Amino acid sequence: MNILIIDDDSSLRYMLSEICNHAGWDSKTAENGKQGVELFRKASFDLILVDYHMPEMDGLQTVKEIRKTHSSIPILVLTVDERQEIADQFLKEGATDFALKPVKAPDMISRIQLHVQLSNIKESQNQNDNVYSTKGISKGTLSYVEDYLKEQTDPTSVDEISKKVDLAYPTVYRYVMHLLEEGKVKQVVSHQKIGRPKKLYQWYTL
Repeated sequence: MNILIIDDDSSLRYMLSEICNHAGWDSKTAENGKQGVELFRKASFDLILVDYHMPEMDGLQTVKEIRKTHSSIPILVLTVDERQEIADQFLKEGATDFALKPVKAPDMISRIQLHVQLSNIKESQNQNDNVYSTKGISKGTLSYVEDYLKEQTDPTSVDEISKKVDLAYPTVYRYVMHLLEEGKVKQVVSHQKIGRPKKLYQWYTL
């Protein structure tokens, strides 16, 4: 994990770097917002720690500049100012969370871990949404078909599902094939007395 530390206090930059090192993370530091934004644009980071009061470019402007190019990276603001209006301003510009100074190592490590995990979950969800969109799959309709299949104790055909959920046969077929591909549904072949074997589908349970 790579952390960007932006703070004009050299002793705090050193301490935060040591905290990251202790946790097994890489870090880069910048002594003001302008330098921090330049670093951010040149490298890849998982999370940003930014001080509020800094020369040249303060924390608020720094958050604003970073959010112009990256909408989801976690940004934790370091401040001694507990005023609600300051917090509201930072949240409006896209800050993720706040850590009050003086910084405590256990608190900082847990906050970083939490926000990186949340960011990864969000990114994964966005990727899944993109996959659904590419395949023409609506999450709402998919959930509707899933719920019906989960309620059935016996295998059922696409035609039967289509009638019960009131969706067109081609639509249901596409969704059932998607669930089959994901391993959520299994195909059961029913051998008829007359005619070809019939393909039935059932929610996969271990």
